[in-house]
This record gives sequence, C-alpha cells and structure tokens, in this order.
Amino acid sequence: MRNPAPWQRRYENIALLSMLFGIVSQYLFVGNGFNVNVPLFVIAFYGLFFYAVRGRIGGFEQWRGQTRSGWLLSVPVALLSLTFALYDNAFFHRLNVIMLPALAAAQTVLLTRSSAKPWYRGGFYVDVLHLALLKPSAYIGIPFGLLNDRLLPKSEAGANTASGKLRRILFGLLLAAPLLGLVIGLLASADRIFNSLVWRIPRLLFHWNLFDGFIRIFVGALFAWYAFCYLWALLFNRSGDHRADGIGGGLQSRPVMSAEAKREPFALDPLTACTLLISINLVYVVFAIIQFSYLFGAARGLLPDDVAYAEYARQGFAQLIAAALINLILLLCGLHLVKRGERIGELVRKLSLSLLVGCTVIMLVSAFSRLSLYEQAYGYTQTRLLVHGFMVFLCFILAASLLRIWRERFSLAKTYIALGIAAYLAMNFANLDAIIAERNCDRYAASGEIDTAYLGTLSADALPALIKLQAGHPDAIEGLEEAIAGIRMGTAEGGSWPSWNLSKWRAGSTDIVDN
Repeated sequence: MRNPAPWQRRYENIALLSMLFGIVSQYLFVGNGFNVNVPLFVIAFYGLFFYAVRGRIGGFEQWRGQTRSGWLLSVPVALLSLTFALYDNAFFHRLNVIMLPALAAAQTVLLTRSSAKPWYRGGFYVDVLHLALLKPSAYIGIPFGLLNDRLLPKSEAGANTASGKLRRILFGLLLAAPLLGLVIGLLASADRIFNSLVWRIPRLLFHWNLFDGFIRIFVGALFAWYAFCYLWALLFNRSGDHRADGIGGGLQSRPVMSAEAKREPFALDPLTACTLLISINLVYVVFAIIQFSYLFGAARGLLPDDVAYAEYARQGFAQLIAAALINLILLLCGLHLVKRGERIGELVRKLSLSLLVGCTVIMLVSAFSRLSLYEQAYGYTQTRLLVHGFMVFLCFILAASLLRIWRERFSLAKTYIALGIAAYLAMNFANLDAIIAERNCDRYAASGEIDTAYLGTLSADALPALIKLQAGHPDAIEGLEEAIAGIRMGTAEGGSWPSWNLSKWRAGSTDIVDN
C-alpha cells in the first residue's frame, strides 16, 4: 500500500474519528433519552471539531471580534448541555434539543470563519442554516472517495497482488453493507418467513437482538456521516480553499482540479463490483427459495404460529416492487459503471447480473401473486391494476436487460423507450374502468362483497358490467342503482357532434339497459 500524502492522512483520520464519534453517539443515545449523555456527546463533538479545524482558528478576521464572539458561545453551549444532566424540565429539554445544535452550529461557523457576514446580521444565520442543513448533503460521497483512494491500488501491478485483491474485495463488502441493510429490511417487511429467518440467525449465532442492532447501526452511521460531511463543509466552504497542501483548506490545487475534471468517468473496479453483486445475490437466493415454497404452497409449515397463510400470502407486494426497482438500478450500474476486466472476471460479472435478473423476476412474480390475492380479498381498483401493469412492464425491462448483459452492442436506451411507449399505449387501450367493474362483479358473484361507492366513481366505461350485474340480480344490491345513476349523470351528453364519445353514447343508449 502506498504512503498517503500528509493532507490525505489528515482527512482519513477525520473520517476514522467521525466513525468513532458515531459509535459513541449510538451508545450514548439509543434507549437512553436525553440526560447526562448530552454533555458527554457535546464534549465528543467538540473534540472531533477541534481536531478537524486545527490551524483554521485565529489569524486574520474579516470583521472585528469574530473569533472572540465564537469563543464566548462556549459558555451557553456548555451550560445548556448541563441542563440535561441537572434538571428534568420536559419543556426546556424539548426546546434545548433545538437551541443547543443551533448555538453549536453558529459557534463552529464563527470559529472557522465560514461566513463572511457578522453574527449580528441576518445573513449570517442564513449561512449557518445553509452550512448545517444543506451543504453537508453535497459531500455524502466523500467518505467513499477517501476509502477508494486508500484501499484500491492505482497501478495494475498493485491490483494483482494478494493484498491488492483483498483490499478490493473488502471495499466491495463495505459498499454492499448499506445496500444489504436496505434490501434485507424491505424483504423482511415483505415476507414473514424471511423476517422470522432474519431474526433467528443473529440470535442463534451472536445472541443479540437484530432490531436493536439495526437501530444502533443506523443511528451510529447517521451521526458519523453527518459529522464528517458537516466538518467537510466547514473546511472547504471558503472561496480561497484550494491550496495544494490541503491542510489549510481544499483538497487540491486548481491545476490538479482541472486535471481531475478531464479524467475518465467513474467506473467501479470489476472485483469490487463482483463482490458487491455476489453479496446481494446471496440474500436474494435465500429469499427466492422461500418464494418458490410460497408459490407452490409449501410455506404453510414454515409460517410463525400467529400468522395465517392467507394473511401472509397477500402482504408485502409494495416492498417487493421497491426491492425490484433497487435491483434495476443496481443492474444498470453493473452494466455501465463497472470497468471491463479479464475474461473470468467478465464472466462472473455477467453471471452475477443474470442471477440478479432472475431473482428480481421471482420477486415480481411473487408480488404479482400477492397483489392478486389482495385484490380478491379487498377488491379491484385503478391503482392496483396499474401496479399489475407496471410489474409486467418491469419484467419486459428485465428481459431486455438480460439480453444486454450478454450482447454488448444491444441498445438498452432504445429498447426502454420503445417498451415505455408500448406499455403506455397498452394501458390506455386496456379500458381499465371496464376491467375494474367486471372483476369486482365477478368478486361479488364469488363472495357477495362489492364496493358500490368506489364503482360509482368510475367512468362510463364501467357501465356495461354494472348494468349486467344489476340485471342478473333482481334483488337490489345496496348502492348499485345510485352508482349507475351517478355515472349516467356525469356522462350525460350535451352539445353538438364534436362532443360525441363512444362510451358516453353507450351510457346514454337504451340498448345497454335492454342487454
């Protein structure tokens, strides 16, 4: 591993200390409320802050008393943090949760001279809000950049060594970790069996609560990430912060920045990308096995004791669709944002992407089946039919993507646009309101349940099915006559021939009633 430049080592240390700060923060706050942990948290934050900005405090002041005013804010910050340990006034605790971070933000902006305006002007507080709430989001990817520069070897010779390969694999696992957390959370909320399995494994292996572990990881990561990005915003906010040493201000000199702008577009190392894809696919394979057992009815014996099979079967379709969309984004990144490697590496990448497509299709089939069962239980609506259509569209998108994986010259953009137009036309000509009415009428014949209030909100396209239902059931169905009358009233024709519409004409025709 090459020796980093002094400024790079400094930034890496800030990142490591931010991570330590996140670990301390989750330990202090998760399950503990706001008590003596608040002054301890403030001490930890200021320790990180003063390490990060050393060399930035003091020197030339743009306006008189800037640094002195910043130091004076230490008094209210310290005293307000102590109130959480000394008193139990809920009103002031809630108020101080806002006031304490606000004062800390104002002090850090003052001490680093990140605002050109004096503290007694309104513009200063606009700068504080911008730096505290908006600017950190611009630097979310910086930790990955530091990790990439530190872990991944730049030369081909270094990349092919055992230590180089190990670092690339480690980087892939680190990239996969947050994505795995999101995906596992979605899949666990979508499927009770998978959820039960996810909760059972850590209890058996490590004897710790998975939910508590997720909460602590999330809180720690949030504190660490925000602290690092906020400090980065303070360090590189000033317009003159582009010196080459990086200590006093920016990452790079202007010549370096111009060279940086000319470099090739970002592309992930193939070994790193394959590690990420394999990690995600392992979770999806387990989930796909559970879905196969569900689709063929074998999952009944695997359900938790308090869950009925019918309830299990019709839950989770929204989460599965969300996971499928994440997979599609991951698939596109795997196609376009990964460097081309050796023949074996390329084969592994293509097989991993193909497996991702297969698992995503299984998820969509499961979601389609669950939504169908949900509709049988609760009725058919336009939104639910549109979701059905969207899932079918996603399957065609995935089929095109699978073709693109193995045929490099296949144009995905053209195919996606053509499929999008075709899908939109298909939904327009499918006559959704007629399908909704027909399906709900069939559901009434099977279960005796129908939502006439919703059917009354449909267009004239639904009238033939509703009138057929009314004719087939001489005993009045509650609300059906009013629904039909409401649709007729809303589609009553008026005016001359330019206002003619086929569905409205049929709604007003006496033939439809006779039929």
